[in-house]
Amino acid sequence: MSASREKQNRQERANTGWVDPRTAREAQQRKQEKRTSVLYGVIAVVFLAVAVAAVIFRTNLIPKTATAATIDGEKYTAAEVDFYFQNAYQGFLSNQNVSYMISYMGLNTSAPLKEQTISEDAAGMMATMGFTGAEKDMSWYDYFLDQALEQMARIQAGLKAAEAEGFAYPAGVQAQYEDSMANLKSSAQASGASMSTFLANNFGPLMTEKIYGEQLLRILKFEAYAGAYSDGLTYSAEELESAYQENPKNYDKASYESVSFSGAAPSTTDEDGNTVEPTEEESEAALAAAKENADALLAAYQEDGGSLEELAETYGGSYTSTDKGSYTGSTVTEWLFEGDHQDGDATVLESGTTYYVVLFHDRFREEYETIDIRHILVRTESGSLTAEDDGYEDEQAQLKADAKAKADELLSQWQSGEATEESFAALAMQESVDGSKYDGGLYAQVTEGQMVETFNDWCFDPARQAGDTGVVETQFGAHVMYFSGKNLPAWQKDVRDVLSGEDYMEWEESLAADSTVTRSDSGLKYVG
Repeated sequence: MSASREKQNRQERANTGWVDPRTAREAQQRKQEKRTSVLYGVIAVVFLAVAVAAVIFRTNLIPKTATAATIDGEKYTAAEVDFYFQNAYQGFLSNQNVSYMISYMGLNTSAPLKEQTISEDAAGMMATMGFTGAEKDMSWYDYFLDQALEQMARIQAGLKAAEAEGFAYPAGVQAQYEDSMANLKSSAQASGASMSTFLANNFGPLMTEKIYGEQLLRILKFEAYAGAYSDGLTYSAEELESAYQENPKNYDKASYESVSFSGAAPSTTDEDGNTVEPTEEESEAALAAAKENADALLAAYQEDGGSLEELAETYGGSYTSTDKGSYTGSTVTEWLFEGDHQDGDATVLESGTTYYVVLFHDRFREEYETIDIRHILVRTESGSLTAEDDGYEDEQAQLKADAKAKADELLSQWQSGEATEESFAALAMQESVDGSKYDGGLYAQVTEGQMVETFNDWCFDPARQAGDTGVVETQFGAHVMYFSGKNLPAWQKDVRDVLSGEDYMEWEESLAADSTVTRSDSGLKYVG
């Protein structure tokens, strides 16, 4: 699918209220390892030739080095293609939007992928979730192979573009590579297996430490280059305002209260333990009762006012209050975000077998400024006692105190040095256990409520100024904080995320738009 068509599809879905779960920068993986060749002397005796062939078979040397694909003249071995095939497959299975729907898609993870085809319904579900390329009657194997080769082509093109531009990779790339490899080795040791066995068990029989390490580094380099491109996309205030005005409900928030009444008749159980579904008359009666209660509550509110929460208790409804609700396309949000409602407007809405009483308060866009924050996380260590053991609370208190003391020590260490933002970033890369360490502990354009409460409250203290530091304790440990400054208003950040996401995806898709990918069955038979 072309980049322009995919963009059009996303815009069409957005216009219906659909929210694209696909992130703007999806993980891309690719690898390159030059094909090795083993030459045998023509004067070798027969028995030696047989022995060598047996060793090659047992060590998967032929499958590893057999050419499986060629991209713009660059050859890739079966082992390299398999790396990306497994990545595409496992990444799909672990995606939070997919994991609970795999069975509905008809994908049997215990059966060969080549023997399973994608149904029309599965292809539709995948398209809705942002997974392009799936077609009715395509084998699942071919789908993941297509995804793997597309990723490989994009990464190859991206790294070549980075080289041509003289792109300087940040220090976090090498640091993340070294940490990842160290963690891999620790995992292997913890499982009691060698690295080769561990990799084979988790990534397939073709995987080796060399292949894994080389391709991991290439991935990290591509991500750094792609991230720099995405972060470098800029939009004027006029462009952001224009994009907002095109569809403000996708960016606005609403504050409201609601009370729901379920109109679903309950099922029963007969004397043999079998479930008995409600009759049509019972279902109609339950729905009518829900509507009656909703109408009665609304009438009571409109007549006397008062607390909707208290009225919910009186009429048996389920009450909720929302301060910053987003438009989702649901029946409730359709009403909230359509029309010129005033504070205090209320109505009854029907959605399926549920009736809602909805009380509107406000619709607004978030004008407050987002913030940029750097931090160093000192994780609270695990204790030896369980919650049922004597002394557990004392042990936990001591572990938290130890983390706080280490954070205070790191802050003092930074203050005694250059005490600049750059030196804080360097210390974060060295000491933090949070994933942001590879960006110098930076979280950019943080919105209210994005972080846990105490972290959030420190960041959004009205008195906070650029350069402020401190130590904040959360359930994750103690955080050494550095306030970098304020950034775009929250609504502008949301609009920019959409624009940059669209533009990034078009750029990424254009990287390999003209690439020529040639498949080789002699090597592909070892993939997957």
